[in-house]
Amino acid sequence: MSGDNGQFTFSNIPPGPFTLSVTSAGFGGEAFSGELAPGQTYLVPPIVLSIATVVTAVDVKVDPVEVASEEMKEEEHQRVFGFIPNFYVTYNHEAAPLTTKLKFHLAWKSTTDPITVAGTAFLAGLQQAGDEYPEFGQGMEGYGKRLGAGYGDVISSTFLSGAIFPSLLHQDPRYYFQGSGSTRSRLLHAVENSVRCKGDNGNWQFNYSNMLGVFGGAAVSSYLYPTKNRATFTLSAGFVRLGESSLAGFVQEFVVPKISKSARRAKQQTKEQPVSAEVSTLPSANPDPQKP
Repeated sequence: MSGDNGQFTFSNIPPGPFTLSVTSAGFGGEAFSGELAPGQTYLVPPIVLSIATVVTAVDVKVDPVEVASEEMKEEEHQRVFGFIPNFYVTYNHEAAPLTTKLKFHLAWKSTTDPITVAGTAFLAGLQQAGDEYPEFGQGMEGYGKRLGAGYGDVISSTFLSGAIFPSLLHQDPRYYFQGSGSTRSRLLHAVENSVRCKGDNGNWQFNYSNMLGVFGGAAVSSYLYPTKNRATFTLSAGFVRLGESSLAGFVQEFVVPKISKSARRAKQQTKEQPVSAEVSTLPSANPDPQKP
């Protein structure tokens, strides 16, 4: 035990080299070495212990499925001019991968949106006015056939490219907005949209989902529309849709952010990400100054 002044005294110590170690809970240890001569009274200089800093690594993580669900809810509110659906684009470079359920939900949300249905009905009206596919005829019956074929085309193409193949091949059907870098790199990123995508593992890879979905949807369309040569129709329609996919990437990268408030708002939003933090904890000082 220390004396009243907080100092320690050691007696009957044999002469020679010695090491004095001082430790205390919550403090860093200190040591002093010296050599004691015969008959010598040795006064050790004051030993000061520093308060130990306890560093705790804290990993704060959120369930990726919950993160993906919340991000998709935000994407479902993205509309150009306030009404045109713009669901298949993310402005978060590290967006959580979509589950199979979320991919099918997004495809369902896109195909059943009133604007999608109205747009398909409008195009069917234009086909009727231009007498495209005369085999369908005119009148309400002809219009109904054109509307049914057009909406069937939308459903098959969206689900094949946006849900079925992405789920089977574990790929993300969304367009990842780049928004930075040179114009050339952004243009290349946009044009590659039809043949390059991000996998559910976070790596960029060949877009097999879109390729299969595009030509698969074109094949389905060859049965919905009157055509003499389904193989030729499928190939020509498939390559046209690949070009449309690249054009859509260009529009998403360079046009939509300038004309859509929701897109600009989405770009500025801070996404919740898993974070790591270090917390430094200082233990309380010794309440009794007489007891070191």
